[in-house]
Amino acid sequence: MKACIAGIGSYVPARVLTNADLERMVATSDEWIRERTGIRERRIAATGEACSDLAVQAGKRALTAAGLAATDLDMILVATCTGDYPLPATACLVQYQLGATKAAACDLSAACCGFVYALSVADAYIKTGMRHVLVIGSEVMSAITDWTDRNTCVLFGDGAGAAVVSASDGERGILSTHLRSDGALCELIMVPGGGSRTPPSEKVIDERLQYIKMKGNETFKVAVRSLEEIARSTLAANHLRVEDIDLYVPHQANIRILKAVMERLSLPIEKVMLNVDRYGNTSAASIPIALDEAVREGRIKDGSLVMLGAFGAGLTWASAVIRW
Repeated sequence: MKACIAGIGSYVPARVLTNADLERMVATSDEWIRERTGIRERRIAATGEACSDLAVQAGKRALTAAGLAATDLDMILVATCTGDYPLPATACLVQYQLGATKAAACDLSAACCGFVYALSVADAYIKTGMRHVLVIGSEVMSAITDWTDRNTCVLFGDGAGAAVVSASDGERGILSTHLRSDGALCELIMVPGGGSRTPPSEKVIDERLQYIKMKGNETFKVAVRSLEEIARSTLAANHLRVEDIDLYVPHQANIRILKAVMERLSLPIEKVMLNVDRYGNTSAASIPIALDEAVREGRIKDGSLVMLGAFGAGLTWASAVIRW
């Protein structure tokens, strides 16, 4: 049996935060943000709108697209680094709100690579006998963003995307997934405070350690190199060439990273799904939101060969090839 994507959906909060809004918050400019990141605006969750709330909306839309009820699900996987609580798993809250009474549920933490990592887990479970797995990437990055740090606050947004992964005996499906990590580089992207290493304290709050910290220049170099490497490895594993790919759907982190990867792979822009300008970096939600938009825009059709590529904290990077 192959694991195919039977339905996909996404949800973003109503509030739009533009670069002009950020100009009034920190010392930055619309021109600087667009030139450095490609971002014009991003979505921000409303007060009281948590990770599970976004995930449920995206999950419902994916189930509708797949023509399934929540009670058909065997498992729910939520990829997130901004869950509702330290425990229980956000996936359990989603399971309850959806009414997926027969589904196991757990979270997966791989930051911006979370959706692709979770997709690989769903693929494995389908091959062991499960019928339907709901994979969700959901993030409220605004909750861990330091809105006084002009280097990071311009980057992130909130949103959720979901895919129903179902068993199929046809040609469609996930051809392969490829996962990598290097914990030696963990300090390039991290939230240093609030966990068991540095528990919540006055020091954590005073030093703003509960917010995401990034070493941008170092991260850029590693991201470009890693995304190129794993894309080439993925293509080789499936005896494919770059020209065979109908659409490349990368993690929407930064337009300069994506353009550098496109240049290294000789990948034309018309074969790349880009929406970073409207949503910013939504971490684990980035790829499924982009996938959903690509399907709705007709850029992905039955039979399309789609490659995913992600890079994020950990450090982690990941790729997948799907015959839609």
